[in-house]
Formats: sequence, structure tokens, C-alpha cells
Amino acid sequence: MSVSRHYVLAAGGTGGHVMPAHAVAEELMARGHHVALVTDERGAKIPGIFEKAQTHILPAGRMSGGPVGWVKGARAIMAGRDMARRLYDVFRPSVVVGFGGYPALPALLGAFKEGIPTIVHDQNAVLGRVNRLVAGKVNAIATAYPDVQKLAKRHGHKVHLVGNPVRDSVLALREEDFPAFTENSVFRILVTGGSQGATILSSVVPEGLALLPVSLRRRLQVTQQCRAEDIDAVRALYAKMEIPADLATYIEDMPTKLGWSHLVIARAGASTIAELTVAGRPAILIPLPSAMDDHQTYNAREMAKTGGARSIPQSAFTPVELAKQMQKLAMEPGALENAARRARECGRPDAVRDMADLIESFGVAPITTNVLKVAPAKPVSGIQGVPA
Repeated sequence: MSVSRHYVLAAGGTGGHVMPAHAVAEELMARGHHVALVTDERGAKIPGIFEKAQTHILPAGRMSGGPVGWVKGARAIMAGRDMARRLYDVFRPSVVVGFGGYPALPALLGAFKEGIPTIVHDQNAVLGRVNRLVAGKVNAIATAYPDVQKLAKRHGHKVHLVGNPVRDSVLALREEDFPAFTENSVFRILVTGGSQGATILSSVVPEGLALLPVSLRRRLQVTQQCRAEDIDAVRALYAKMEIPADLATYIEDMPTKLGWSHLVIARAGASTIAELTVAGRPAILIPLPSAMDDHQTYNAREMAKTGGARSIPQSAFTPVELAKQMQKLAMEPGALENAARRARECGRPDAVRDMADLIESFGVAPITTNVLKVAPAKPVSGIQGVPA
């Protein structure tokens, strides 16, 4: 017999933190539980997120900017912690789950103060700063990779490898065959640089494709995400080379584009890696060098080590190097199919289910019809539906 519980999921305001929280929330609600999201103003504005759950905005200070900034940040964090505690007094969560980012910190601190079980999930192969800060106090640490940097060995007993949740539309690609690729096939390339695009992809990729043998270049079909300031120049380059290219600042229906792609050229963000490996698509990855703690380089390692991707540092990502790697994949019989199979082996398609199972394993207080449920309301002292 299943019991219904209340859960609070806290996530930073970027898609990389909020999207996994959203996927897990939907799974928990499908199991009959009640879920509330704690985030910041950015996270609350992401379209289509947590439409069926309460969303609460907490202040989340950053400890930066010198002594004055540290004081302001600490005050905001403590104010957020107190607001979270007021939420817990009413919502009565069985578990509070942090998905990384500074907005998750006040919610976790409030849970520690109230003695509520806590779990953190990290999407990257380097444990994030907030998760590092609370690792010693939480009940469990869920990871997306088997090898996570900056995760202390003394916390090993509480680590659970679950993976990084992906959309159902991407998960469905796992049941489809890799697109047929022969010496006469159209060679379909997907180029994406994360939520904001990447100028280096706009400058290097067209020039690299121009260096391919004519017999291969004539078979290309490109879908590429570009920054708004780059798109006209990139379109002109492809037109000059007579390469069919569909360019956009935002790629609509990414799962469909991923599904028909033979090769993906991309940054190595956590969500990108999760989708590539679940779908089983080979890639050339260019980690973002300015990523916090160089986490994208570590994100790419597992996929590259198994042969599912080629990881190229941005400093070495030149048109010549790109053309060389593409020729190896496209002109060696079976190379793309083999890379796709190896990428798929890294995928963790059960991440949502496994994360929900982990959450359900902590906190045993059942929710009954007599427990107060918080109705949507205008924010009061920064928390929706919670009295000041």
C-alpha cells in the first residue's frame, strides 16, 4: 500500500538545476505525492516548469564581492532559511531535496534546523559548491556520474549513482535505431552550444566543414544553434559552401533533431551529456573552459573514455582538428554506429525512477487528508501561501 507524502525540491534558477527537479517532481506527483518547488525569480520564470506544483521564491545570497558582499550574502541566506522554516511549518515535508545552485542552500539550511531528512542531487561530474558545503550534513548524495570530483571519500557511504533525469521525448529515442548511415547517405549534423549558443562553434564549425572532402561535404545537412549576433554571418558561410543549413537562436523540438542526427557537435553541459547518452548519439564535445571548476571537461570524460564521443579542449578546437575527427567518424565503416552504441552504454535511462525511489526511502511520515495543504497565494514575506 502506497502512502502520500509532501516533498520540497529546491533548485537554482538555471535550467541545468531546475529541469532535473521538474522531472523528478512529475514522477513523485504521478506516484500520488505532493510537491513544492523552492527556487529564485529566474527559476520561477522558466516556461512550463512546475505548472502542477507550488512554487516558492526564496532570497539566495552569493558569498562574493568582498567583505561587504559576504555580509549581504549571509543575510540573504539566513533570511531565506527562516522563510523556508515557515514553509515547512505549514507544508510539513517528509524530505527536502536540493538540486544545486545557491537558491537551494537556504532550503537545505532550514531543513537541517528543523531536523527534516535531506538529499542533494548533482548533475555534473564535479560536486557543486553548495552541495560540497552541505555534503557532511545531508542524508544522501545522488550523482549523475560514477566518478565525481571534489566529493570527499568520507561521504562515500551516502553516495547513490542515479544519473541525470531527461525528458520523456528524449528517453523515447532510446527505443529507436540509430539512423541508417551508408556511403551514399545524407550526413546529418546537429550543432548546439547550450542555452545561449557558442560563438566558437559558429566560427569553427563552418570552416571545418569546408575542409572536408568534396564527396563528404556534398552529403552534409546541418542544424545549428547560433547566437543572434552570429547567425547572419554563419548563414552566409553555409550558402557560399552550398551546404544546406537550418540555423536558429533556439532549436525548437530538440528531441526530434537529436533523433535524426548522425553526429552532434556541442558543449559538454550535464543535460547535453545525459540526453546524448540516453538517446545513444555520438558527439564531438568542446567543454566550456570558463565553467565552474572546469566541470564540463570532467562531464565529457566518461563518454569520451568509452568511445562515444571525442572531447576537444576549446584551445585545440580548430577547423583542421574538427575536419580530421569528422572524417574518422564518417569515412571509417561502422565508426558512427559503434560510437553511438558506446554512447548509449553510458546512458542512465532510469534516473528519474531511481531518484524518486531514493527520495521515497527517506522520511516515513504519511500525509493524511487532515494535514493542511498550502493553496496558491500571493507571496507573503517571500513565500507563497505561508503566513508571515
